[in-house]
Amino acid sequence: MFLLPHLSTNQFTSKWLFSLGIVTSLGLSGCNNAQSNQASVDKKNTEAHPTSTINIGYQKYGVLTLLKARGTLEKELENDNIKVRWVEFPAGPQMLEGLNVGSINFGEVGEAPPIFAQAANPNIRYFANQNPGPKEEALIVHADSDIRQFSDLKGKRIALNKGSNVYYLLLKLLEKHNMDLNDIEVAYLPPADARAAFEKKAVDAWVIWDPFLAAAQEQLQTRILADGEGVVDNRQFYITDQEFAQNNPQLLSKLKVELDETSRWAQNNPDAAASILEKPTGLSKDILKVSVLRKGTGVSLVTPSIIQDQQVIADAFYQQKLIPSKIKVQDAVIQ
Repeated sequence: MFLLPHLSTNQFTSKWLFSLGIVTSLGLSGCNNAQSNQASVDKKNTEAHPTSTINIGYQKYGVLTLLKARGTLEKELENDNIKVRWVEFPAGPQMLEGLNVGSINFGEVGEAPPIFAQAANPNIRYFANQNPGPKEEALIVHADSDIRQFSDLKGKRIALNKGSNVYYLLLKLLEKHNMDLNDIEVAYLPPADARAAFEKKAVDAWVIWDPFLAAAQEQLQTRILADGEGVVDNRQFYITDQEFAQNNPQLLSKLKVELDETSRWAQNNPDAAASILEKPTGLSKDILKVSVLRKGTGVSLVTPSIIQDQQVIADAFYQQKLIPSKIKVQDAVIQ
């Protein structure tokens, strides 16, 4: 199904009155001509308008970063005369804002950002996802901490980035151990500030994701108290908008293949992938190799069960008053 061009109320009314005048003056013959003309207009309006340039949002770390560096997408689209423009963003929320204002057509984010963005941008659409990487996020404590089991966190201060994937991990870990947010003190801090607080022992624990997690494990004295294994899936999503998806199905199909191949290449060549990511992230190859090997391997199209998993996360965020109203994730599936 293709997107029809938007007509204002006045434009639509004028067209309707003009057609009505023809019918009145010319009778049935005029009506048939009007219907024929309208059919031609409808056919023209339902034709797709493929893009000549795809604007892709990416971050310093991720499969899109590797795809950009390898240049395979540009080669694949060369015969289609489609150019690729790369736009860097500091994080998922800013990337989705870029999608909202039209500066990009496609991007990669975690599970949480699209849930927050959906209310503000009804045109956002889930396209594909990386397969789960539950070990890419974890709750860590200091190596010399007396916190030995999860129940020891009662009354303790835990740092995390509000509204991120790790927020949901914390909620699920609390639920698993018959606890809730009232049993702990949460310090909402972005990764850099959270690391500083953790190093100074101003917080007792930190819930964080790769590559920050791998960096903390390598550079600080830490222990993993719990990761996402058996608790959350932790997927990365590839996001577009409704109009772009409808007008460019073949382009998106080729992009999905390139993402899948790049993801699998990284797993089979972790040293090479880590080397590519060294410069943009400023992290060492050894740290990045650990995080690359923990990533979910392969890229798949979203399925009804995955959308339902997203709905569970959205409902949990609504219950915690992180989003102002309930959303229906199914509404953000490509039509």
